[in-house]
Amino acid sequence: MKITNVASFFIIAIAIIAALIYGQSLLVPFILAILLWFIMRKLKMLLDRIEWVKERVPSWVKTILSGFIIVVVINIAANILASNINNLAQSYPKYQPNIDLIINQLNRVLHIDLIEMIKAQSADFNIGAVLTPLLNSLSGIMGNLFMIIIYALFILSEESNFKTKLDILFKDKSRHAQFGDIMEKIEQSVTGYLGLKTFTSLLTGSLSYIALLSIGIDSPAFWAFLIFLLNFIPTVGSLAATVLPALFCLLQFGGFEKAIIVLAVVGVIQILVGNLLEPRLMGSSMNISPLVAILSLSIWGVLWGITGMILSVPITVIMVIIFAQFEATRPVAIMLSEKGQIDGGPKRPRKKEENKVVNENSRRVNQIIDPRSGG
Repeated sequence: MKITNVASFFIIAIAIIAALIYGQSLLVPFILAILLWFIMRKLKMLLDRIEWVKERVPSWVKTILSGFIIVVVINIAANILASNINNLAQSYPKYQPNIDLIINQLNRVLHIDLIEMIKAQSADFNIGAVLTPLLNSLSGIMGNLFMIIIYALFILSEESNFKTKLDILFKDKSRHAQFGDIMEKIEQSVTGYLGLKTFTSLLTGSLSYIALLSIGIDSPAFWAFLIFLLNFIPTVGSLAATVLPALFCLLQFGGFEKAIIVLAVVGVIQILVGNLLEPRLMGSSMNISPLVAILSLSIWGVLWGITGMILSVPITVIMVIIFAQFEATRPVAIMLSEKGQIDGGPKRPRKKEENKVVNENSRRVNQIIDPRSGG
């Protein structure tokens, strides 16, 4: 490899990283808006499964209805979260004496002088400090919610013109079909991941809420929502979602018994849903290596914090799909994939089949870009 190529690679890489860091306030809301657009399209497709809605309700009405459903769900979640955080903030002073009880129990069991050091550190312990990064990220998303919705609405408004622009941009039908194939794979992978992950996270949060409510932990709705949210972060999120309620339970009751119960029950729920149910539902649709998933989690976490961790899997999946379409970046896609098996885009068909395949791909891209075009 020529030294100029190496230099160019590092210059481009540094420029991209700098753009991701300094452009975070612009890029994160826009990426979230694209994900919101995918979700709204999925909701429209679900509405179209109702026969009379598909035939009688205009597309723009279904778009508004999908957006309204999302806004209502976000508003309900925000109100529940704000109420529970307020209750925790007011209740926190009564948990302070329990720290001494915990220290004394540890001292009786361990009989080491290190307990005094732990006590000195624990005197300044604040559960809010542990949750601050997550809550700040969540507050940032909520603060940018208006801009995210505006971006999503403008993306939706571009749908009608996007098809015309693509027809002008891609004169070659095979390239037009290839672009449509990429768009379809991205949409299917991202919406599939978000849909299944939302379902499994909601199931985990709901089961955890029932368990925490039965145990008697304060603000179980808050912890259930936190578990739901953290489950979008691969591997590390489920671990944190199990440990944090247990630690809070330790502070609330001043003993290890109920904390161990919380740790065991929530841990079992995480294992059953995350390790047994979720892989069966997901299958190999994500097609990214577990090692790559962890590295991606770390990289995007450093760049964009907890928001980057949540977005790490969708972004990596999109990268694999796009890289697989070009010979120059195909080796990168193979290394990022789970087993090295990737779909490198539409292969050139035989001449007698060419028109049929190209027309079919063109029909699919038109349907993706403009659902009103039908089949």
